[in-house]
Amino acid sequence: MRKWSRKNSLSGLKLRSEMDAREAEVLRSLVGAVTGLLADRARSAPEDDLTALTGLRTGNSNPPDDPRLARLLPEFHRSEPGSPDADRADLNSALRSLHEPDIIEAKVAAGSVVLDTLPAQGGKILLTPEQADAWLIALNDVRLALGTALGVDADTPDHLDPHDPRAPHLDVYHWLTWMQDSLLQAMNS
Repeated sequence: MRKWSRKNSLSGLKLRSEMDAREAEVLRSLVGAVTGLLADRARSAPEDDLTALTGLRTGNSNPPDDPRLARLLPEFHRSEPGSPDADRADLNSALRSLHEPDIIEAKVAAGSVVLDTLPAQGGKILLTPEQADAWLIALNDVRLALGTALGVDADTPDHLDPHDPRAPHLDVYHWLTWMQDSLLQAMNS
């Protein structure tokens, strides 16, 4: 992949790069997997009488069991131990139920922008600033999900032993990080 760059044209600012077919295939697969996880989570929301009466969507009230989804859809409120609301699990349940559908919808929409603007066989990529924002969201979501699956934390080395089965996936994680950083720099230059 080429580093992202800015292009000012008569139609406005564009961000551009180029990706080979293999890179495009990997990115499409990862974005598709993450949007699939999110869509499955949305479909798992219980039917609600309030939704039928008001049209107000509600989602799951319980946090996801899958650690990747838990990282993408974290708790809304973390109480300090000993605080008056420390035992208020119902607060997170209510907030999750109300807001999770919109959060999932936004994340899936961002992933769809990547899939719609990334040439299937690789090639030139030209994005508007709005599309670039969606790319940043989707890249971040893929990085969070992959990093969680790999157990990436502050102590994870930049390179793993080549015999470690996580090594090639960590390289992909670093590639996604570089891609996200390059796009952000191009947007802000």
